[in-house]
Amino acid sequence: MLPRALLGSPDVEAEELAVPGAWRFTPPVFPDARGTFAAPFQGGPFAAAVGHPLTVAQANTSVSRRGVLRGIHYADVPPGQAKYVHCVAGAVLDVVVDIRVGSPTFGRWDAARLDPGSMAAVYLSEGLGHAFLALEDGTVTSYLCSTPYDPSAEHGVDPLDPALGLPWIDHVAAADLVLSAKDRAAPTLATARDAGALPTIEACDARVAELRA
Repeated sequence: MLPRALLGSPDVEAEELAVPGAWRFTPPVFPDARGTFAAPFQGGPFAAAVGHPLTVAQANTSVSRRGVLRGIHYADVPPGQAKYVHCVAGAVLDVVVDIRVGSPTFGRWDAARLDPGSMAAVYLSEGLGHAFLALEDGTVTSYLCSTPYDPSAEHGVDPLDPALGLPWIDHVAAADLVLSAKDRAAPTLATARDAGALPTIEACDARVAELRA
């Protein structure tokens, strides 16, 4: 039986991050002699905060050693790919970047530490860029995706773009960062913008309005 607090989920904390369209959800965690229990994703509190339910088309899991950096990834809008990210083991620094051309907060980012202690999760809506850094060996990250993976619509921005100044080396030495060849070769945010490769705020807002209708 679920703990009583989860029946109505009154203690789930939803906080919109500094990037509009991204939220951190922190559920109540219930310890006992066996360990702990929590529900990192709960449909009711999610829909109340975001304004629409989350349709799950795919669930992904990655296992990373300390220093592995994945992203910045995003998908074409429409339809885009929203993600709900949760760390099952180890710890990650999860980063959301506003890459929506025309957004008042274009280029802004926010970061959240995710780990099994807090059971917190991060949601990012369609059109936002996403990256995370594994802070421990054996880090397991799980994320629910609103659309299936489509390699033709998947793109990236350089997570080491100096203009973004993302805080990776505050947590892991630069020499210890491990990136895929594809992520290392990704364009800077300015280059991607100038090439017309980024989603627009108008397309993203239209997609969110469609989901809320």
